[in-house]
Amino acid sequence: MRELDVVGVRVEMPTNNPLVLLREVSGPRYLPIWIGAVEATAIAFAQQGVVPPRPLTHDLLKDVIEALGDELTEVRITEVKDHVFYAVLVFASGAEVEARPSDSIALALRTGTPIYCAEDVLTESSVGVPDEEEEEVEKFREFLDEITPEDFEQGGS
Repeated sequence: MRELDVVGVRVEMPTNNPLVLLREVSGPRYLPIWIGAVEATAIAFAQQGVVPPRPLTHDLLKDVIEALGDELTEVRITEVKDHVFYAVLVFASGAEVEARPSDSIALALRTGTPIYCAEDVLTESSVGVPDEEEEEVEKFREFLDEITPEDFEQGGS
């Protein structure tokens, strides 16, 4: 398992499909995962430190975990089948729960939990960024600093 950091979320053009971009902590690989608009908003909120007036689903789950006296110790992205990613939430109690990576990432950001990815998933689905493309990655990071959760709303609703 390799540890990953969340670079951020973005909307891919022209399809307007959101994705989350993860980066290998001690390596050159990036892992893009297509996600839903709601999950993209949840991840963006967590990265920007936005605290909604009432808890969103991922905030509620964090509160439930704490109320039950447990702790999320790690998130594992375990496999990819037919371009669908799978993850597992690992708790201090020893419990493990299957989850979507997007929900797992949103929860990990709220709890300060590390995110890991299986080596074979990285080998199959990651992309490397050559040194000359590092400037493009920096532009992407700047874009992420400016994007708001409202940018993920669909149909102008």
